[in-house]
Amino acid sequence: MGMGYDQAILLAAAFCLLCIEGGGIPTTLDGPFNPITVPLDTSFRGNAEDLPHTDPRLQRNVQGFHPEQISLTLSATYDSVWISWVTGEFQIGDNIKPLDPNTVSSQVFYGKKKHHLTHISNGHSLVYNQLYPFEGLQNYTSGIIHHVRLKGLKPDTVYYYRCGDASIPALSDILQFKTMPRSGRRSYPSRIGVVGDLGLTYNMTSTISQMMRNEPDVIVLVGDVCYANMYLTNGTGSDCYSCSFSQTPIHETYQPRWDYWGRFMQPVISKIPIMVVEGNHEIEKQAENQTFVAYSSRFAFPSKESGSSSTFYYSFNAGGIHFIMLGAYIGYGKSEEQYRWLERDLKNVDRKVTPWLVATWHAPWYSTYKAHYREAECMRVAMEDLLYNYAVDIVFNGHVHAYERSNRVYNYTLDPCGPVHITVGDGGNREKMAIPHADEPGQCPQPSTTPDNYMGGFCAFNFTSGPAAGRFCWDRQPDYSAYRETSFGHGILEMKNETFALWTWHRNQDLYNLPGDQIYIVRQPDKCPI
Repeated sequence: MGMGYDQAILLAAAFCLLCIEGGGIPTTLDGPFNPITVPLDTSFRGNAEDLPHTDPRLQRNVQGFHPEQISLTLSATYDSVWISWVTGEFQIGDNIKPLDPNTVSSQVFYGKKKHHLTHISNGHSLVYNQLYPFEGLQNYTSGIIHHVRLKGLKPDTVYYYRCGDASIPALSDILQFKTMPRSGRRSYPSRIGVVGDLGLTYNMTSTISQMMRNEPDVIVLVGDVCYANMYLTNGTGSDCYSCSFSQTPIHETYQPRWDYWGRFMQPVISKIPIMVVEGNHEIEKQAENQTFVAYSSRFAFPSKESGSSSTFYYSFNAGGIHFIMLGAYIGYGKSEEQYRWLERDLKNVDRKVTPWLVATWHAPWYSTYKAHYREAECMRVAMEDLLYNYAVDIVFNGHVHAYERSNRVYNYTLDPCGPVHITVGDGGNREKMAIPHADEPGQCPQPSTTPDNYMGGFCAFNFTSGPAAGRFCWDRQPDYSAYRETSFGHGILEMKNETFALWTWHRNQDLYNLPGDQIYIVRQPDKCPI
């Protein structure tokens, strides 16, 4: 804790050099590890300012009903993917008239040869509105959003495709994607990119650029996409909405930021599938108390394929990994449908086919930063036993704008059968970085301030046992926290086989691509039976 930033980075660099040269990357079998905090590099400010709407990468560069904002989403199994796009222009103002989705077809032409797209799939389309029942606020209606599911695909195979409406004609350029490998204990995608809390800032562009240099096969976004709710409907933005706009009658949004984000990301997610789960910045309350409308409309989700009735939670396979995407902003108690769905999904997992079990949701259970400290405690109380009993291996979260990796933990106690919890809410958004830790003097929040404002409930009480017994916070970095650092970055997950997975976290400021944190996560199914 007393180590300076330069000393910590020199030690980290020496450690990484040793890892590279000597194969000395630590494993969870070497743990639990003594907690490490890398101090904030005060010389690194980052550039967490939003890209302006005039940036060329955010401009609409198609005409008429030609597709834009093209993206890919995996279905529940390797033999199917979703392709999504937008046609037509959004409208914002007082007198908006929604486009008619029936005026444009949703077609995808695809095949294994670039100039021989012999297969055709049709899908559905929709338009969504963001409406505010207050004078002076501008309403929004989207372009036509299309979702088409391709079926009967071969595993680990490159496919070429064009999307749009051939009758206009208004088709995209020929693009390509690669399907996931067949599920099996020796079958895995090469690399999985994991990011959170991206926004659309200059720093986010560095995060995406560095992640793409690591060539992920699929991207997992753990919530908080474009931060449209940091703006008023007139396009005026702030790093702190509640500080700047406390008098607004409703929490406004500037929905064109979604379109800007889709345009910026198209070169990436039109060829690499992205799997998204909702964050608090996707709430976006509007007329008639509707919420999460943009999130639920713009992305395709393998909900139906995985037995879910909601866009807030679903599951999918990526080779020998079973991913569970959970909703932190929908009911999660034992009497709720999400909990019952999770029980069914976990019971159906065959660990001989998908040995790895990875869970993802937005708000972390084991973050030691002051920001959002123990905010998701009610969700932890409701669901942790179930995830533990089914031996979930890894948990990914965002929400806290920093990086942290836990030791294996269960119920705030070191446990060799508990999952490793990793917070990657450090994608670069405009709210800046989380810095203070709850265990630092004077930084422990009052328990009454911790419940999530949207979900409500109060479950975070003083600890009753262990080194922090009788207190709400530890007075030092907790034993369950293995490594934490305030910096922007991304993570790469590589399953080497059915028992070893390499996790690497990359800082944005590391120009030579040295890992900021790296560890082999090792499964022990013989010691941790289901």
